[in-house]
Amino acid sequence: MATVRGTSVDIPTQDGTADAYLTHPDDGAPHPAVLFYLDAFGLRPHIRAMADRLAAAGYTVLVPNVFYRHGRAPVVELPEFIAAGADPGLFERLGPIVGSLTPEQTERDADAYLRWLADSPLVADGPVGITGYCLGARLALLTAADHPERVAAAAGFHGGFLATEAEDSPHLLADRITAELYFGHADQDPALPAEQIDRLTKALTAAGVRHTAEVYEGAHHGFTQADTDRYDAAADERHWTALLALLERAL
Repeated sequence: MATVRGTSVDIPTQDGTADAYLTHPDDGAPHPAVLFYLDAFGLRPHIRAMADRLAAAGYTVLVPNVFYRHGRAPVVELPEFIAAGADPGLFERLGPIVGSLTPEQTERDADAYLRWLADSPLVADGPVGITGYCLGARLALLTAADHPERVAAAAGFHGGFLATEAEDSPHLLADRITAELYFGHADQDPALPAEQIDRLTKALTAAGVRHTAEVYEGAHHGFTQADTDRYDAAADERHWTALLALLERAL
């Protein structure tokens, strides 16, 4: 594993400036890019550590604060360890912020993130990969659909609301996707019940999208997040194995 260098960067967007974390092998060379979409808790030390681990495998990783319209990270003050029920007001504060991010905003922001990566001397020529967690899995699916010419691989872990009955559900864009997809679903996840997993799989299959969808038995929503009480070490390591294999194939 390579030694990495992480820095804070600002990315101009159509709607303002997105603060972000950039991490890459500390060798001065360009590497394939990975756009990392975080979960609802936002940009914080654990997310930076995950990005560093990914960068150490040979990638230039960009983690934007997707909630930048509400302020720089941390948008909401978080405890060092996030436990369900410890702060009932936390989700009340997060809910409106998460709910305000529309598919249209996501597409505009992804334009900016991908353009920034394309212009960076730390990024190798070629397509990019995406990984997303919780809310980020939804953003990964939307970005793969909106930018098929740029995205070669997209992964989503313990994603929520990926195949709802809403008119703007991400699964309805399956026919636009050319990337290879991987999903690691948690089977104890009310945000993505079995009927949505089935609906997503059928949409991707009908559209001819190369994809793998695995259900991690016994895992809860948030199983990759070690700073929460939903963390599952075995499921997390399984996620790393799947993610790195996908990126190696595609990038």
